[in-house]
Amino acid sequence: MKIALIGYGKMGKTIEKIAIARGHEITVRIDKDNQDDFESPEFASSDVAIEFTTPATAYNNYLRAFSHGVPVVSGSTGWLADMPEVKKICDRGEATFFWTSNFSLGVNIFFALNRYLASMMEGFPQYRPSMTEIHHIHKLDHPSGTAITLAEGIMAKDDAVKGWSEAENAGDDTLRITALREGEVPGTHIISWESDVDSVTIEHKAKSREGFALGAVVAAEWSAGKKGFLTMDEMMHSLVHKSSLLDIVK
Repeated sequence: MKIALIGYGKMGKTIEKIAIARGHEITVRIDKDNQDDFESPEFASSDVAIEFTTPATAYNNYLRAFSHGVPVVSGSTGWLADMPEVKKICDRGEATFFWTSNFSLGVNIFFALNRYLASMMEGFPQYRPSMTEIHHIHKLDHPSGTAITLAEGIMAKDDAVKGWSEAENAGDDTLRITALREGEVPGTHIISWESDVDSVTIEHKAKSREGFALGAVVAAEWSAGKKGFLTMDEMMHSLVHKSSLLDIVK
């Protein structure tokens, strides 16, 4: 595949390394200093663009890629107010777009575990959930997109949880999320269910950026030939049923 990279920081460079190792070609590397490359023939020739940038720039990056007919796989967060418009563009058949708050295959297993635990806890109202997410100091948005996805999973499975908040005085029906920014932490998410007598805790801790980068490249490969708005749930379901994960990550 011909892959354009939008965002060439640490994540972009890790994606580049993995993509080349898997036999793909990098057509162009677009960052803040070479925005004119969106108009280059190299970008237009790309089979897909993988985008990891900032909340302030992500949505415009998508529109520029769509204008050249280039599908986008994105892991940027903090821009979700514009998500309905992106879905409308895809529904009109004008773009192909794959987005997830976290490309890590392990995190997506964690998403499923989180939903299962929340559905169990609905029958035990003495337990109330809270969440802590920890990321590197360069991450601008908070809470993380992954934390929001986890919160939405809990709310979908436990009717007693009506919403989420970062406020210290969050009510009993609100999931409190604590967002910490420390050093170069790739990403840690901890969910605790507390009662007066004990607690039940699940945790996912990323060891490096490579898990996220691999998932993004796999998503680009899986998206080839597909149209519309694509999701991680669809990809995971397809891959688990069609092949061994050992083949995917080798």
